[in-house]
Order: sequence, then C-alpha cells, then structure tokens
Amino acid sequence: MEDSTLIRKLQKGNTGALEALIRRYTPYVSACVYRVMGSLPREELEEAVADAFVELWRHAGDLDPERSLRPWLGTVAANKAKSRLRSYTPTAPIPDDTPALVDVQRQTEERETEKALWLAVDSLEEPERTLFLRYYYEGEKLKTIADELGLNLSTAKTKLRRGRLFLREQLQEKGGVELG
Repeated sequence: MEDSTLIRKLQKGNTGALEALIRRYTPYVSACVYRVMGSLPREELEEAVADAFVELWRHAGDLDPERSLRPWLGTVAANKAKSRLRSYTPTAPIPDDTPALVDVQRQTEERETEKALWLAVDSLEEPERTLFLRYYYEGEKLKTIADELGLNLSTAKTKLRRGRLFLREQLQEKGGVELG
C-alpha cells in the first residue's frame, strides 16, 4: 500500500496504518537514530525510535499525503535521538574490578570508527549514498532500490561496489580504519 494511502488512513485514526508504517520505516528510523546516538545502550536507541513513531501518530493531521514521509520521519528521528543523547546519563556505576580503561579505550575506538564511517558515507555522491544507506542500513533489496532510482540492477551493483571501494579508501586515508 502506498504511503499516501496509509497517511490518509492514519489521519483518520487507523492504527493498522500506523502499524504498517512502523513496519516499513523502522529500519530507516533506526539508522537515523543510530547515526546520532552511536553506541549508547540498545534500550536508549529503541526508545528514540519509539518516540519518533509516537510523533508520527500525534502529528498525522499535519502530514501532507502527497509528500514523501521519509524526510519527515528522518528529521523527527534525529531530533528525538539528539534530545535523548543530551539527557542521557549512565545509570550503573562501573565496578572497581572491571578493566574500565580497556573498555573505555575500546568504546572510544568504536565511536571514532563509527564517526569516520558516517563522514565517509556523507561524502558519497548520489546515487551511491542512497544505494549504500538503503541497502546496508535499511536492508532493502537492491532490485527495489534500483527500480525506484531508475537504474538497472547491473548499474546499481556497480555503483554500490564503487561506493564500497570509495568508503574503504576514505577510511584508510583518514585514520587507517580497515573494513572487512
């Protein structure tokens, strides 16, 4: 079912439409939240994703069924994630017998790698950026993405491969990060 139809149903209070939109957009909203919140506990990320869909329900009447829902959801998700990130405080103290320094160093390296990866993804040209995000972060089928972008499957595969090579080069240049 088209987003426009689901939005119209959502505006009439149809919870089935909300459920369909949640199923459709959870991978995308999760990627938007993860991009902001990084390696915070999973529960915090899940709460931010849920908050974005609560806003979708609350503001259904403000939506234009003829406009794409993706940018609106991405903005709301990023804002919810930023809000949670600002107010986040760890709830459990680090036990004295934990090798905290090793954990902190590992977490710092992971955050730096994540940041470098997102910067590299942001520097991709279109349509490679869209292909990469939708294929790897949203889990969409390459054929579907290619069709929506007006590319044949072979071209999409080539562009995705070039995008991966570009990311690998960017990460190796900017910090020696190795991709598997």
